[in-house]
Amino acid sequence: MTSTQTTPDPARTHVVGAAVLVVVDIQGGSGQTPPGDGGIPVMGGREQRAPRVRKLIDLARSAGVPVVFIQEVHKPSLVDIGRELDGAEGPHCIEGEDGTELASWLDPRPEEFVIRKRRYSAFFGTELEIVLKSYRAETLLLVGGLTDVCIHYTAVDAHQHDYRVRVITDCVGGSSERAHAYALEAIEYLQRDALVVADDVAAWLTEQAGS
Repeated sequence: MTSTQTTPDPARTHVVGAAVLVVVDIQGGSGQTPPGDGGIPVMGGREQRAPRVRKLIDLARSAGVPVVFIQEVHKPSLVDIGRELDGAEGPHCIEGEDGTELASWLDPRPEEFVIRKRRYSAFFGTELEIVLKSYRAETLLLVGGLTDVCIHYTAVDAHQHDYRVRVITDCVGGSSERAHAYALEAIEYLQRDALVVADDVAAWLTEQAGS
């Protein structure tokens, strides 16, 4: 999504009801590197996105907006990897490897959920739906990666579970700029207000914290 806005506007986040910030697959452990390339190309900008994500997490906590962390993990035997090796990807997110751990700068709090998944969608075969229902969530704010893989699949499942989806476009990265753009276009096709930017979400969270 391209934006020419200069003044953050909380109204542009289009949040309805209770929101939850979902941090998808920001992994890399102590090295802050992707969790094993597995033959997967990744677009640049990871270092620039990290401070924006960190700021949103801090603002969400201050505003009382729950933060849920998602982590893709597979056994070294790959018994649980399913059809993920049928495409462009090789083995990735292997349990026990440092790069599979959440990026060290995320630092989830004890009361926050860290949900492990075995498939691209954060909903598939996990307790995410139970967690979101507990929070009475209506709008999901998505950050992380990859835009064209785990963000896309999670956004589609969220849509089909009747959540409002808000993908923070400058806090997600794809396998390429082209794939990133196409994935955002596909998500916006499902929900016209799905694409938002970090500054507007930050303004909305700040407004919530002060209310």
